[in-house]
Amino acid sequence: MPSLFQIIPEQASTLAPKVDQLYWFIIGVTAFFGILVSILVVYFAVKYRTDDPLTVGTPIHGSIPLELAWSIIPFLISVVIFAWASQVFFDIYRPPDQTLEIYATGKRWMWKFQHLDGKAEINELHVPLDRPLNATFTSEDVLNSLSSPSFSVKADAVPGRYSSVWFEATKLGEYHIFCAEYCGTRHSGMIGTVQVMEPAAYQAWLSGSGGGGTLASRGERLFGELACNTCHLDDGSGRGPSLLNKFGSQEQLVNGSVVNVDESYVRESILTPQMKVVAGFQPVMPTFQGLVNEESVMALIEYVKSKHSSSGGPTAEASTVRA
Repeated sequence: MPSLFQIIPEQASTLAPKVDQLYWFIIGVTAFFGILVSILVVYFAVKYRTDDPLTVGTPIHGSIPLELAWSIIPFLISVVIFAWASQVFFDIYRPPDQTLEIYATGKRWMWKFQHLDGKAEINELHVPLDRPLNATFTSEDVLNSLSSPSFSVKADAVPGRYSSVWFEATKLGEYHIFCAEYCGTRHSGMIGTVQVMEPAAYQAWLSGSGGGGTLASRGERLFGELACNTCHLDDGSGRGPSLLNKFGSQEQLVNGSVVNVDESYVRESILTPQMKVVAGFQPVMPTFQGLVNEESVMALIEYVKSKHSSSGGPTAEASTVRA
C-alpha cells in the first residue's frame, strides 16, 4: 500500500510504467531546456554587462544555423512526444480481449461497484491479480471522475453517458480511488480503495453472498416486471425489435442511419427510446426515465448481452464489445 506521504504513486498496473516513463521524459526535456535557458540568460547578462547607460548594443542580423536549430530540434522532440503519447493513449483506451467486466456508478458522494456475478460494493473494489479488468461507469447526478493513480487510470463519469477504464493489477495490496473532479461539498470524502487479491482468494470472495443472483438474472427479472417481454419477443413478432443476438451487432434506424448496439445505445433506448427508433417499428416504447436507477439499467444491459442463441449472432465473447 502506498505511503500516506508518497509523492509519486506506486506503479501497480501494466499501464503505470508506460505512463510514468512518458511523464518523466517530458519532465526531463522541460527541465533540461528550462535550466539551459536560465544559465544562458545569466551568462549573457554577466558577459555583456556595462556601467555606461548610453552604450548601444551591436545590431544582430540573424543566424540561419541558429534559427534552424531552434526550429528543427523542438519539432523533432515534439514528434517523439506525440508518437510516444499516441501509443500510450491507445494502450489506455483499447482494453485487451477477455477482460473481467464490472460496472460502477458515481453518486454524491460515493462510488458503487457492481460485479457481474452479483456482488456489489461501495467505495471498495476487489480485483484479481494479473487479470485485465474493464470498468464501465457513469454518474447518477453530477460530473465525477474515477481516478486511481497507482494504476494510472482516470476518466470522467458523466451523467447520461458511459465511460470506461481498464487496468491489470500487478501487485497485491490496497490502492486508493479518488474522485478527481470537484463534485460538491463532500468531494474530498469521495474516496475508496482497490483491494488486489490472489486469483484463488478473489474467486472465494466472489463466490460469497451475491445478494440476489447475477446481474444478468436480476436484469431478466426486471425485464419481466417492467413488461418489456410483452413487446420484445425473441421471434421479432412483437411491437419492438427482438433482442436475441442483438448486442454487439448494428441496427438500422428509421432515419436510415446505423448504430452500434453497445452499452450506451441500450441505455439510451431504455431512458429515451424516441431518440433512435429501429427501422420497421413505430415509436411506441415509453420512457423508463425515473422508473429505474442506474444499477437497474446496468442489470438490463447485462440481460440484453446474455440473450444470444446457440447458433448465429454474437456469442458470449462478443457480448463484451464496448463503445
